[in-house]
Amino acid sequence: MLAPEHPQPSLGSVRTSALDSIEEARKRLIVALDVPDAATAAVLVNRLERTCQWFKVGMELFTAAGPSVIELLVARGHSVFLDLKFCDIPNTVAGAVRSAAALGVRLVTLHASGGPAMLQAARQELSGLNNPPQLLAVTVLTSMDQAQVRAVGLERSPAEQVELLARMGLAAGISGFVCSPQEVASLRRLTGPEGILVVPGIRPSGAQTGDQKRIATPASALRQGASYLVVGRPITQASDPAGAAEAILEEMAAGMAEAI
Repeated sequence: MLAPEHPQPSLGSVRTSALDSIEEARKRLIVALDVPDAATAAVLVNRLERTCQWFKVGMELFTAAGPSVIELLVARGHSVFLDLKFCDIPNTVAGAVRSAAALGVRLVTLHASGGPAMLQAARQELSGLNNPPQLLAVTVLTSMDQAQVRAVGLERSPAEQVELLARMGLAAGISGFVCSPQEVASLRRLTGPEGILVVPGIRPSGAQTGDQKRIATPASALRQGASYLVVGRPITQASDPAGAAEAILEEMAAGMAEAI
């Protein structure tokens, strides 16, 4: 007697699975609002908020618009990645992350090169808060290749410098990192599944690289172990930002399926 064939999923279940994959990707895509003023940011958010959950506020926008732009995003139900890369004496950075937490942001960056005492002070400042933001230590900027690293006096390769700073961060109690796509796999091995790895330098197939040196496609970065992907110009400078974001979400969903 022939063994029964495996039941084939209905079109409805296939569609549900595809939607679930897109929703999971939506939780992991961060759109970089690297724009010069609040008005431009508001236009982008209006066009993207039905497609995207996460937005990054960096130095350009924060300098122009201040905390009010974060308050607006949080009030509209969005998750905010505050990317100001704090780097100062420990007491100053501790105060900065405390202020960031009060704004309701969910991810905050600080430079690992600020040293272990600074990292520890930031972590300790948030330890008593309910639902604090995730601290992310920035290792080596994705705009820096070997020549740029040597120009600042470092003889290590970018990958070696990333590993050194990541080990220092882990020892200081920091479990989240920003890294280029090229270092995701090695950092994932260091942090284990609990680590939060946020990866900029993401470019969908066919996109221009701009000033990023160490880049990858969305699917590739997720297969390597990225937790979140940060995408800016391929979405924000597209003629149809929402359409560009949807295309990237589809690439992410495919990459996550391949990683299973």
